[in-house]
Amino acid sequence: MLKYVNKIYILILLVSVIGTFLVTALLVNIFEKKEEGKNRFVQVVPIGEYESDPAVWGHNFPDEYDTWRRTTENYGDTEFGGSSKRDKLAENPRLKTLYGGYPFSIEYNDERGHGWSIVDVVSIKRLGDKKPGTCFTCKSSDNVRMWHEMGAEKFYLTPMKELVTHAKYPISCLNCHDPKTMELRPANPAFLEAMKERGIDISAATRQEMRSYVCGQCHVEYYFESKEKPVLHFPWKNGLALDDIEKYYDDINFHDWTYPGTGTDMIKMQHPDFELWSTGIHSRSGVACADCHMPFKRIGSQKISNHWIRSPLMTVNASCQTCHRWDEQELKQRVSIIQRRTRKLMDQSEIAIIDAINAIKTAKDGGVDDTALVEAKKLHRRAQMRWDFISSENSMGFHSPQESARLLAESIDFARQAQITAMKALESKGKKVSHSTKLSSFR
Repeated sequence: MLKYVNKIYILILLVSVIGTFLVTALLVNIFEKKEEGKNRFVQVVPIGEYESDPAVWGHNFPDEYDTWRRTTENYGDTEFGGSSKRDKLAENPRLKTLYGGYPFSIEYNDERGHGWSIVDVVSIKRLGDKKPGTCFTCKSSDNVRMWHEMGAEKFYLTPMKELVTHAKYPISCLNCHDPKTMELRPANPAFLEAMKERGIDISAATRQEMRSYVCGQCHVEYYFESKEKPVLHFPWKNGLALDDIEKYYDDINFHDWTYPGTGTDMIKMQHPDFELWSTGIHSRSGVACADCHMPFKRIGSQKISNHWIRSPLMTVNASCQTCHRWDEQELKQRVSIIQRRTRKLMDQSEIAIIDAINAIKTAKDGGVDDTALVEAKKLHRRAQMRWDFISSENSMGFHSPQESARLLAESIDFARQAQITAMKALESKGKKVSHSTKLSSFR
């Protein structure tokens, strides 16, 4: 009997030791995570309020600086993106028709890393020397100083070629960090204005929210107030979804250009990454932009955010596998499925929009007046806005797969309705609609 009692005591003792070890390990892990989250650094050199040179910041943050420097490197291409300077018009000739009458039909290049932000915007030829300062808003860390010195509106109204002479450094530390506290903070006046209009106090934002806000100050849809007054605004008054943005543009009767041959007042979407992400599962789950595009990296005993901002497909282990417990190939395959499905829907949308354009042009050439084509042109505008919202966004639908599919499905539907409406208007004139009007050659 005594032998059995001793065994029980030994078992209890072992369980207690193991339990204590596990609890201690958990507490140590929690403590380490909390310590890693603290903003600790050794100030080697002071950083001025408007210090735009990332190398100066690098004296205090050498590891972060070393990763940021790599944004000029070509890390290669993914299936639908990457860091190469690619000619989108050459890759997809349909764009020349879809953006007909607008400068993007002449030149449209894929963006590169932050280290190229000044070089790439200066090299854009489609606007020549007419580019306003507004086009330089998200291109340099020197902008923060200039916004302070001259005010945002004067900055926008100054020719970009002049602003460039006062700028030396591309997008870097000062764009996203407070030089006094090192805390994250957006600096773009248009973003601050838009968030205030939405009733959001960003001073109360959590650090995790800020890890998206500093990205959302630039990776967004935007518009210029007018050609004469190119003040930068974000169309967020009603919300971030495309439907909200569309209503906003309709309410202020805004358009970027008029499509030649159809007379449709069109909107050119920019790069609504933040808006589309906000409708997706990662946003709803509290995953920030930086979690995927700037994943944590351990250097010795320290953990830093990797400032070599890239596609998460290049950093699957750090970006994806911290949450998703599948192997790398499986995760890449899931992304590929989403993106390929999105691309197929985009193809169908592009074909349908071009068919609508051709139908409206044919109707006008056939003597149908504009009053009879109001609905067709409205449908054309709505179709293109939805396609362009996904086409100009940089994730090929991955930031919000369901929303992307919804918008592209609506785009196809609206484009076909526009085509049918124009054909019926032509037939009402006693004209026979040819097969070429019904079917696009862009297949």
